[in-house]
Amino acid sequence: MKLKKVLSSAFCLLFICGCSHDDGNKQATNTKAEISLINADKNRIRSHLTFLADDLLKGRDTGSVGHEIASLYIASEFEKYGLMPAGDNDIYMQRVPFVQSTIDQNSIHLSLSSVTNTHNLSYPKEFLTRASVLNENTEMAGKLIFVGYGIIAPELDHNDYAGLDVAGKVVVVLSGKPKSFPSEEGAHFGSTREKQRHAAENGAVGYITISTPRGEKVRPYQNLLNYIHTPSVSWLDEDGMAANVYPELKGSAYFSKEAAELLFVGTEKSLEDIYVMLEQDQSPKGFDIPLTVNMTAESQHKIISSPNVVAILEGSDPLLKKEYVVYSAHSDHIGIAKTVKKDKINNGAMDNATGTSVLLETARLFSELADKPKRSILFVAVTAEEKGLLGSDYFAQNPTVPQSSLVANVNLDMPILTYEFADVIAFGANHSDMQESVTIAAEKIGLTLSPDPWPDQALFTRSDHYSFVKQGIPSVFLVPGLKSVDPEVDGSKQFNLFLKTNYHKPGDDLNQTFNWQAATKFAEVNFYIGMTLANQSQRSSWNVGDFFGDNFSK
Repeated sequence: MKLKKVLSSAFCLLFICGCSHDDGNKQATNTKAEISLINADKNRIRSHLTFLADDLLKGRDTGSVGHEIASLYIASEFEKYGLMPAGDNDIYMQRVPFVQSTIDQNSIHLSLSSVTNTHNLSYPKEFLTRASVLNENTEMAGKLIFVGYGIIAPELDHNDYAGLDVAGKVVVVLSGKPKSFPSEEGAHFGSTREKQRHAAENGAVGYITISTPRGEKVRPYQNLLNYIHTPSVSWLDEDGMAANVYPELKGSAYFSKEAAELLFVGTEKSLEDIYVMLEQDQSPKGFDIPLTVNMTAESQHKIISSPNVVAILEGSDPLLKKEYVVYSAHSDHIGIAKTVKKDKINNGAMDNATGTSVLLETARLFSELADKPKRSILFVAVTAEEKGLLGSDYFAQNPTVPQSSLVANVNLDMPILTYEFADVIAFGANHSDMQESVTIAAEKIGLTLSPDPWPDQALFTRSDHYSFVKQGIPSVFLVPGLKSVDPEVDGSKQFNLFLKTNYHKPGDDLNQTFNWQAATKFAEVNFYIGMTLANQSQRSSWNVGDFFGDNFSK
């Protein structure tokens, strides 16, 4: 999972309450008397996890042999369960093409020029940049213009480009979003992809980000230095072009506070003036900066591929079987660590061998049903989540079944299976009638659905389910809740312990203490969620007036 770091300070918070519901028109799939017929097998889940997190797979990095082995294992399990292959050309694999770009650290140069002099910035002390997935030779040059947060959000009556002419210029953009923005909607508007889209559409030729005091607390500039050797990756469309990038923007950079201060010397507002406005939740208006920037860099491109693994359990209803409930879990991790320590393998046991193992056990439970669900079930083990949700984004935009037939997505990413939980959290459930469906399913095994305990972290926008959301598909991101069956165990502390000690580290291996009762319970609740969604009379739908439904539904 790519986004868990933002949670580390929040896991000590605990907001637990039950969610009441009215069954309404939803049709429950099984009675309580039938529950005993559905039993997940802890030994199977443990077996999957043991294989997927083994040193042999060397951290399952996207495009690596280790991830190919993991994908073959997943495909063989799908075949064992009798599921139909739903990848490319009647096989289980949907092969995703990627461009992987690595920057030459010695080739990076950036200068700021005024009428009287030129100042060369020091890389990486004063600025950072990434390898371009579009061009091996980067040349970004132009006059500078400050555009505030660089956000256009009509729904929030916000337009940082109003009255500004940025055509042919390099925009200077504050990181983040105004404090007053709603958390999840704000995460969308404040994302780099959205900001760069607006910059390109308004005629900008380059993009420079400057941090804010609030941003520095979350992601200190010094910490970003750990990632300067990380390649840039993008999936390729059918024309071989990198997706979700903007060729109009010839380059981008991220400035330290010291470098950012140089931009505002002699301008109508200093950087400190701007920071004061941000603390008061004011959005500074843009203005021209009397400097030009010139940046050059060289990158090396490599074409790689990595598979999504896709399988179908066909539904039983002649009409509804043409609709699909989608389970997703990412099978990749981050590979080999750059460390002097003896253990360099990031095994990714909790992230996300747990989610993938539960997906496989959920698929087995469905395959052994005598009476299949009415709608079909689509199981997708996606690649490249750790590269920016790329595998799920590729599948959601290039599904192997008609996109309009995808009715709901349940995403499984990094369930912490170290304690037996008494509730579940479904991030994003409040945006659609999936909240009712998940509640009904959870109650079948004595669980409650608890609300998002960290709404300020906007987790609804931060894992593979969001790729489906952006295609208009109601989705939830399901994790074990923070309420433990054992009153002596604090679930929030268990989450926090993992993040502090093992998240994205070689310690995320099989030596951790797993609670296999939690694993079976998580598989069972996922099974019942799928059954509820697949058998209810109406396909899942967004709530009336919901921001994500209104903006992404097709």
